[in-house]
Amino acid sequence: MNNDKLLRYGVIGTVVVAVCCFTPVLVVLVSAVGLSAAIGWLDYVLFPALGLFIGITIYALWKRRSA
Repeated sequence: MNNDKLLRYGVIGTVVVAVCCFTPVLVVLVSAVGLSAAIGWLDYVLFPALGLFIGITIYALWKRRSA
């Protein structure tokens, strides 16, 4: 995969997951759909996803620097 594309995916994913983690946007959307029982489980998905996307971003920056 191209380093620029990998960096783009990492940054976009990090921003989207960070917005969902630290703002009530996702809670409001999930509640509006009627899945409010799943709100308690969102942290188990969003925090590892945030870590994964931050890792992808760091890896892409590291590969770009070494190239």
